[in-house]
Amino acid sequence: MATDFDAVVVGAGVVGLAIARALAFSGRDVVVLEALDAIGSVTSSRNSEVIHAGIYYPAGSLKGRLCVRGKQLLYDYLEQHQVPHARCGKWLVATNDEETQQLEAVVRRAAANGCTELEWLSAAQAMSLEPELQCVRALSSPTTGIVDSHRYMLSLQGDIESRGGAVALKSPLLKVIPHRDGFSLHVGGDAPMEVSAKYVINAAGLEAQGVAKRIEGLGAEHIPRRYLCKGNYFTLLGAAPFERLIYPVPGSASLGCHYTLDLGGQGRFGPDVEWVDEVDYAVEPSRAADFYEQIRRYWPGLKDGALSASYSGVRPKLQAPGAAAEDFRIDGSAVHGVPGLVNLFGIESPGLTSSLAIAEHVAQMIESA
Repeated sequence: MATDFDAVVVGAGVVGLAIARALAFSGRDVVVLEALDAIGSVTSSRNSEVIHAGIYYPAGSLKGRLCVRGKQLLYDYLEQHQVPHARCGKWLVATNDEETQQLEAVVRRAAANGCTELEWLSAAQAMSLEPELQCVRALSSPTTGIVDSHRYMLSLQGDIESRGGAVALKSPLLKVIPHRDGFSLHVGGDAPMEVSAKYVINAAGLEAQGVAKRIEGLGAEHIPRRYLCKGNYFTLLGAAPFERLIYPVPGSASLGCHYTLDLGGQGRFGPDVEWVDEVDYAVEPSRAADFYEQIRRYWPGLKDGALSASYSGVRPKLQAPGAAAEDFRIDGSAVHGVPGLVNLFGIESPGLTSSLAIAEHVAQMIESA
């Protein structure tokens, strides 16, 4: 079967764009199908925009390996393409002895992932550098940073188009029919069409399971259940209290209610953890009460009325509430038996940091298929 494209990538979030770029740079004719009217308008634009160091993830996991690899690839890319970013660093802070022991476990896990640049600070050292902080010990991660995620995605799109690829907006995928040597894809939108491709990469993020269900012949047992975890963010009114990112000891479902900065110097806190059944981005101002309680454990000087409801994001998790965190799933034909298909499930944090490494991984899967 003659094909219109070598590869079709479904989803123009940061991961889908990075994958399409990698394929385009390898000489493949590629198109990205995006159901909405803009790139990166869902999970990719509703997060803390943090470049993670690779601290938290189990040794040998895809999250661990791809975050550490992706961090270096991302910094190199941002510098070469002059995308706004800053290596501001972050501190993980313990507010009692039990949390200090938990941080020691974090150090061991980070080292197993190849993240060895962490540095201990005593309470006196930390609070002399950050007078507003209260802690008994802190762990410094100097390679953590922040990035303008939208500018990064625009740069990826420009790279794709410079190599002859395309991003098709308002082009929802309706159905995929596998053939012996490729796929037929039925695409909706204002100008419905049918295209063919040798490879299909499902990088649809929150909608990855929905896209997978439209692929004929893909067994239901290869489509994991999706759980939605909503995180709300609150903007800090007034001057920034810290010069770097401040994170509490991570919990089982999230990294805690942490303090981050954007590139304009605006401080914000979040996310909290709210398991939901439907995607809804409204932020309930009353949730601020819990934010104040959590934040004052490490910043007791937070004043009443200093937080304003800002925005929220929803992550596509693979674990049920209360269950242990699941790894990324990047499933090729060895898993599901459909040649030429790659499904990406559960691509949440650290997906932004890992994006170029995920792209590298998927490109290698296709090359070795």
